[in-house]
Amino acid sequence: MADRMINETVICYNLTISVSNGIWQTESPVLNSLPLFVSQLTIILFVTRLLILVLKPLHQPRLVAEILTGFIIGPLLLGHFQFFQRLYPPRGIMLIETMAYLGLLFYVFLTGLEMDLTAILRAGKRVMSIAMTGILIPMGIGIGLFFLLQHHAKTNATAVGCMFWAVALTITGFPVLTHILADLKLLQSDIGRTAMSVAMLNDIYAWVLIAVLIPVGTNLKTSPYSITAIVAFVLICFFAVRPLIERIIHSTPEDSYSDYYLCFVLAGAIICGCITDAIGSHSVVGAFMFGLIIPNGDLGDELLDRLDDFVSGLMLPLFFASCGMRIDFTHIAEGTSWLLVVVVICFACMAKILSSLTACFFSDMTIRDGAALGVLLNTKGILAIIILNAGWDKKILNSQYYTVMLVAMLVMTTAVSPFMSAVYRPRKGLRLYRLRAIQRSKPDTELRVLACVHTTRNVSGIIGLLEVSHATKISPLTVFALHLVELTGRSSAMLIVHSTRKSGAHHPGRAQADSNLIISAFEAFESDNHLVTVQPLTAMSPYGTMHEDICSLAEDKRVALILLPFHKHPTVDGRMEDENAVYRGINLNVLANAPCSVGIFIDRELAGALRPGGPNDSVHCRFAMLFFGGPDDREALAYAWRMAGHPGISLTVVRFLPGKNVVEIEPGLMDEDLGMLSNIADSERQTAIDEDFINSFRLGTKSVESVMYFEKEVNNGEEIVSAIGAMDNSFDLYIVGKGTGMVSPLTSWLSEWSDCPELGAIGDVLVSSDFALNASVLVVQQYGSGAQAGGKSSPGEGSRGEHFGIRQRLMGGLRSSVRSKGTVLSDSESPFGDD
Repeated sequence: MADRMINETVICYNLTISVSNGIWQTESPVLNSLPLFVSQLTIILFVTRLLILVLKPLHQPRLVAEILTGFIIGPLLLGHFQFFQRLYPPRGIMLIETMAYLGLLFYVFLTGLEMDLTAILRAGKRVMSIAMTGILIPMGIGIGLFFLLQHHAKTNATAVGCMFWAVALTITGFPVLTHILADLKLLQSDIGRTAMSVAMLNDIYAWVLIAVLIPVGTNLKTSPYSITAIVAFVLICFFAVRPLIERIIHSTPEDSYSDYYLCFVLAGAIICGCITDAIGSHSVVGAFMFGLIIPNGDLGDELLDRLDDFVSGLMLPLFFASCGMRIDFTHIAEGTSWLLVVVVICFACMAKILSSLTACFFSDMTIRDGAALGVLLNTKGILAIIILNAGWDKKILNSQYYTVMLVAMLVMTTAVSPFMSAVYRPRKGLRLYRLRAIQRSKPDTELRVLACVHTTRNVSGIIGLLEVSHATKISPLTVFALHLVELTGRSSAMLIVHSTRKSGAHHPGRAQADSNLIISAFEAFESDNHLVTVQPLTAMSPYGTMHEDICSLAEDKRVALILLPFHKHPTVDGRMEDENAVYRGINLNVLANAPCSVGIFIDRELAGALRPGGPNDSVHCRFAMLFFGGPDDREALAYAWRMAGHPGISLTVVRFLPGKNVVEIEPGLMDEDLGMLSNIADSERQTAIDEDFINSFRLGTKSVESVMYFEKEVNNGEEIVSAIGAMDNSFDLYIVGKGTGMVSPLTSWLSEWSDCPELGAIGDVLVSSDFALNASVLVVQQYGSGAQAGGKSSPGEGSRGEHFGIRQRLMGGLRSSVRSKGTVLSDSESPFGDD
């Protein structure tokens, strides 16, 4: 100990707490404790946010920016300036570290609150073997590198310090890895799921190592007593404290947790931290354990909602900044060469890669995937930083050993995203993905659908639509039910492939409870339909890039159709209101980038219409398909044709044809940038394809009594709206094409005042609140139709004000006719009542 203290400077802090009386009654009010801390916090947060913006294009996690902030404002850079020396004096650094450890205490408490210990039980042998290999090999490398550096360095370090290096190398930062995989769009890939599972196991093992290592490193003689006390503390928490908390939760009404409960829980986290610190371990062990024993549910969700942003966004940057301030390059090569330091850092970065490559020989994994997995597992997080800081605080690691390993962890984490984005690309399947549209699928092929839902509100309608998709023995239905959840800063964010036999927790939280309900609903749908296979998935991603996950998963699963819920839902008075405006952006992006056909579904109680209610307990619903021409309409008709095979569905197909008085659109007025046809020859080609497909449909359904075909001549948009209005309340579902790639003189004026261009001209009319329609609507876009979501056509001249006047006139006259119409047409009647 005496040898280690020779080169150290002992600083005695003045612990006097002072409060500023203002700038008029003190020489420097900034040097008082509270103003000083506020100034320090402001500088740290400002520099951190600036670095996050700078490093964002490189997909660097926040941890890197926060540690670099501490290094920049530390003594080696800005600390040379007198202003920063006065702003960050030794007494001020102690204040930062005190608040940082308080924030750290609450952060690990929230981590325990979210952690799922059943992940160990669900882990397969392959994941378990990779995780164990990723612990043993890096530990051996870490011990060897520690003694290699100690052999050449002038400064001595206790031998137990090698264990702190070893454990730091074994840990993978689970929350940090989650965000890196989300940015790289690898969450749904095989390598991403494997990395997440291994990282989750490493996190759980790391807490055990932390609880044992610190007592052993601090005092080997008293470590057996400390470890025994920790085991006793854990048993008391699980078998005494947890039942008490469960009893309190069960006696408290849901959603009625007051500030009293929250303060009680936070005080419990601090008390548990003090207990584990007193018995010889680290305070974070107690806080983590207290979070772990709180059952998932409304109380946990309330704590996460209130504390997550404050702790992660305000308090945690202080901790990482204080770590960065300890980086001291002046002592990093003390007694040795910089070359040896670089070699040590390089071998430290290779530890996880070597362990993953070793695991390749024992599992079904290629060397390429093994190397990529090792790079991903190199991601470091807060647990590795806690280990190093514990070694620093206990005087086990000096400045040289602390700095070398911290720099190595920064290099590892920083290199993950650039390496993976530049070198690794997920390997595609060997089979060609050709069935990207329903129209191109053969009648005897499997139909694969990716059904997306945001909330439980979307489930019944989507399942109802899947139910009438008519799965048969020669053409079964495979559904990938994707629950879309926004990716937050929490450690639980990942993509989970749910097992149909293990789909819930005993005490689910709010988000988990919604996921369980969604999964259960799709499982029930699968059990009721033996020709349907359902695979529930949950994709967690930022809303801005969620469409990439949807499209990537659709391509990976080779689906022919993506079903998306509309961003609005009907109200009791018939209007449409936004459920979440962000959903619209997701739909637009999917339409523009989808690798297959896309359907946007507007649900108006379709599931209720499908419920059996007749004397024979049979479902009988009336569907209408409105055909104007083009690839989207052909795809919509192909899907409707498949639905028509359902025994409880009757289908009416109405083809709208230009009348004698229609005004043709001049080719020169068509907008080529929006993917519209620019000459008459293309229009004639599409019309010929439409004729062939319509003839095939009529021939194929000639003997089917539940399918009817009508043709209606119209001259303009006003006649279209009137004709559709005459069909109101006669059908339960309208199926239409989006109309991409076709410019029809019939719908050109309707497109001009479209409120939701992603639905196309006809879809927008059917969804409009002015239309007062009670039927559900499905808008289909075919893959390869040249979709550019959100675009508006400009087929003719005239101001938007003139078209708005047309809309008001059309809808005003239509509302009166719709209100007076309330009868349901029989199968023999024309849908318009006039043909």
